[in-house]
Amino acid sequence: MTYQEFKSNIESLKGLPNLDFGILGNSTFGEPIYYCHYGEYSGNQIIIEAAIHAREYLSSLVVVEQARYLSDTSPTIEGGIYFVLCSNPDGVRLVLDGITEAYCPKLQEILLAINNGNTDFGLWKANGLGVDLNVNFDALWGGGSQNVFCVAPGNFVGYYPNSEKEVLTLIQFTELVKPALTISYHTKGEVIYYGFEVLNEDNLQRDFDIGLQLSQVTGYELIKTIASTGGYSDWVSQKLQVPAYTIEVGNPNLPHPLTEENLADAFEKNKDVPITALNAINAITAT
Repeated sequence: MTYQEFKSNIESLKGLPNLDFGILGNSTFGEPIYYCHYGEYSGNQIIIEAAIHAREYLSSLVVVEQARYLSDTSPTIEGGIYFVLCSNPDGVRLVLDGITEAYCPKLQEILLAINNGNTDFGLWKANGLGVDLNVNFDALWGGGSQNVFCVAPGNFVGYYPNSEKEVLTLIQFTELVKPALTISYHTKGEVIYYGFEVLNEDNLQRDFDIGLQLSQVTGYELIKTIASTGGYSDWVSQKLQVPAYTIEVGNPNLPHPLTEENLADAFEKNKDVPITALNAINAITAT
């Protein structure tokens, strides 16, 4: 799959029945960050985002199919579902296309140096500047067990919290929507992480209860988050105090990057996650 094919897959949602399609903003290198919305704009809203890690672009393909599935089946829901279809387009472009003439010679040198001289960017997690977006959020920033503090293909926290354009775009969008729940899709492992360490016992129990429902529909194991900081789910938990989940799709025994060959299985296990999550948070807020 090329980046243009990947991008065209996202853009294929444009104009589908029951979906509103648009652009949240642009990446550092000018790529659109697309979103779509299903349902009502009143009532609880949830946000589902994907591909914040570049090599995990399969997660974006899963989320696109979730949106397409809702368009096709048209279930009646209370509230709405936002899909951020690819949070890190610059990184995904590097994974899929490598360094092309789109990059000036000096930037090519920098990216190759960050990637340890390897022209294969298939394991790249970061954005186009070598910052791992999912450790750049202001949520116990820099305190993760795998954090690094210099530009790298993955795990570099950035020079300060919320430094990256893509992170700020996601933060601003989230603050505007004020979601009642969020889900971040990653690969791989077939597990669901919940419960950032700053949450109180009541919120942890709430998040566990909803997480069990997500576990039941996916067949994935529910695991309490440990020693993870600076991620989107962490930021949502800390700043908004609402349930925030990280779902890892794909067989843990397969090597990164998981490709479109793994899409059918991942989608089948996750196709009911958006509705399940919205219904679960609606049930809690109605009591």
